[in-house]
Amino acid sequence: MQLSASQPRLLLFVGSYAETSDPGVYVYEMDSVNGEIRLLDQATGLKNPTFLGVDAEHRKVYAISETTKEGERIGEVIAFDVDAVGKLRELNREVTIRPSSSHIQLDRSCRFAVVSGYHGGNVGLVELQADGSVGRLVDERQHEGQGADPVRQDRPHPHSVAFSPDNRFALVADLGLDRLVVYSFEPETGRLVYQSEASTPPGAGPRHLAFHPNGQWLYSINEVNSSISFFHYDAATGKLALQDTVPTLPAEYTGENTTAEVAISADGHHLYGSNRGHDSLVHFTIDPVNGRLTLVEHVSSEGGHPRHFALTPDGMYLIAANRDDNLLAVFSVEPESGRLTFTDRTVSVSKPVCVKPVWF
Repeated sequence: MQLSASQPRLLLFVGSYAETSDPGVYVYEMDSVNGEIRLLDQATGLKNPTFLGVDAEHRKVYAISETTKEGERIGEVIAFDVDAVGKLRELNREVTIRPSSSHIQLDRSCRFAVVSGYHGGNVGLVELQADGSVGRLVDERQHEGQGADPVRQDRPHPHSVAFSPDNRFALVADLGLDRLVVYSFEPETGRLVYQSEASTPPGAGPRHLAFHPNGQWLYSINEVNSSISFFHYDAATGKLALQDTVPTLPAEYTGENTTAEVAISADGHHLYGSNRGHDSLVHFTIDPVNGRLTLVEHVSSEGGHPRHFALTPDGMYLIAANRDDNLLAVFSVEPESGRLTFTDRTVSVSKPVCVKPVWF
């Protein structure tokens, strides 16, 4: 595989569970023709950099991490510059929300990041500086309440955030409340302002969100009851209306399971989700008229606990991060049918939690 600084390359940025003394953030290059993957760099000095945000235009990567301040556990965000070879250089780090963060999402202008506090029931808005370094926490929202499951939903658990296609709204998936909370995003004042909310079925536990390319449909993968909920989205107001919820598991499966990630193909025809326990990737087609899902297949994730996965930007591959077997598994995507085929390519990486394939 030839390295070239003059042409865009497909880089994979991987976050993981790690101690500060061990590698936690990895950079790989992937050959978009044959799926070959090679390690370019890795960064230490971060505790559990489990999720990443990537600003490809400005060659920056942002990782969440855990630290302590005044004896208390607190989240932080670390900014990295990525050079032409693919090497990481830390720019700076700033503390964010207590007690920790579980997810980071850059807004579509890459001027702000929102961090989600699963354990604290809070979300924080972090300003990013013109040079790509991390600025200060400029706003914080605290959720209140509980859901239907007395064990998993005894309090709020914001798990992730998705920005609307026009960048006007930040949508928070709160697993503990069975709610998607919509905030108006105000970059001029650095604020998140409550706008509205919508509910999943009781006990569903929304985890991650994916917008359809048409900007009118939103899909929530629900961790607690292993399902996917489909919402109509009003771009003018940010309001959501629940339309349908379907299971992610085969009807005959009776074992334990929690879901993880959801993603939609660039053409809007296919939706994928991951099952942890069943250890599979589920594939649906999306009705182009009404947005409803039809099950196509379940495919082994080729490892235990597929906590995250991602489609490559060209749509040719899906890469699954199997945390418990310490590997990335590469699948080819058939262009028309969207079906997945394991390529027999894997990459050994310790406890991978997040994989971000980006043209760089």
